Amino acid sequence: MASELLNSLSPSYFSSMMNTELEVGDKPLLNLAVGIPDGRTPKVITDAVKTAIDKEENQKYGAFRGKPELKDSIKRFYKRTYGVELENENIAILFGTKNALVNFPLSHLNPGAGIMLPNPGYADYITAVELAQAKLIDMPLLEENSYLPDFDSLEAELRETELIYLNYPSNPVGAAADKDFFDNVIQRFKGTKTQIVHDFAYSAFGFNGAHPSILTSDPDFEVSMEIYSLSKGFNMSGYRIGFAAGNKEMIESINKFQDHTNAGVFGVTQDAAIAALDNADTLIPRQNEIFKKRKDFINKALLNLNIPIEPVQGGIFGWIKVPAGFDGESFVTYLLKEQSVLATPGKPFGNRAEDYIRISLAAADEDLKTFAERLGEIKTLWED
Repeated sequence: MASELLNSLSPSYFSSMMNTELEVGDKPLLNLAVGIPDGRTPKVITDAVKTAIDKEENQKYGAFRGKPELKDSIKRFYKRTYGVELENENIAILFGTKNALVNFPLSHLNPGAGIMLPNPGYADYITAVELAQAKLIDMPLLEENSYLPDFDSLEAELRETELIYLNYPSNPVGAAADKDFFDNVIQRFKGTKTQIVHDFAYSAFGFNGAHPSILTSDPDFEVSMEIYSLSKGFNMSGYRIGFAAGNKEMIESINKFQDHTNAGVFGVTQDAAIAALDNADTLIPRQNEIFKKRKDFINKALLNLNIPIEPVQGGIFGWIKVPAGFDGESFVTYLLKEQSVLATPGKPFGNRAEDYIRISLAAADEDLKTFAERLGEIKTLWED
């Protein structure tokens, strides 16, 4: 029998969706609900894996807090990419970034602390609040504000907020934040009790130039910590590795938690991460170009059909307003039955997302073309 705490958690939408039998229409299924890039892991990384598997050191327990060589690679990467100088105390090696995003409040805050979450926002942030037995504080992300938080309108809520989650480029809406935004955020919260976690999972996908790191605006790491995923930019989702960088007290909370719950990331995986980061200057632009072409195509195709898609500024998703008479869930069901298209309803991303669906650009170019053609067959739904 599960504990009361476990039973109290909100249902995991993505877990249940993967175990649901789909009622698909007559056409071949187009799966645009996938949240991971569709390419193969680059050869320079898989070659590193093949070499690393034969190393005796990788066949035993490794250092709990990661290989020094990987931390050195992270330092080099952040220095040349973002101009940020990291030390070992500013780095935590992660067993995939979801683990850190979900477990960090449990390791860093006391029960009852206020955590402000983006709405719409990544569904598993809510689990982080619930596991920590914290208080969820809503942070509206509105179209008229380019899906950036308006902290001036949240003064009362901020007085009881100890932690804020930010995510740019954002999942699900594809919005981006510039350096001025992060500068203002850091200045606002310096000297307060409020700290920032920036989920930088989609950092590789900069369609209007490179996305800034929040740490560039917080070079002394007074306020913030950034969580960086290797899954998306390097096609390494199955490797389950990433890292956190920034404020040393926040980093220590993660490291201490992992000291008690894990025994160190597999050495082969760490060697793969080193190969990825050391070759990032070549690999990330290549990945970005693939998704930029897809973004340009889907934005243009749907706008030509007068189907309301938010301009995709970063990340790998498109955010589409559903036609009148539907909500996100009913429209996903309709698309699946009528056009054999699987999308993600907005509901798991927050109550401000219920009239939207999310589509993934992690699909073959031909599939995206077919998707646009199928939406063209039902475009009159948006005209009513």
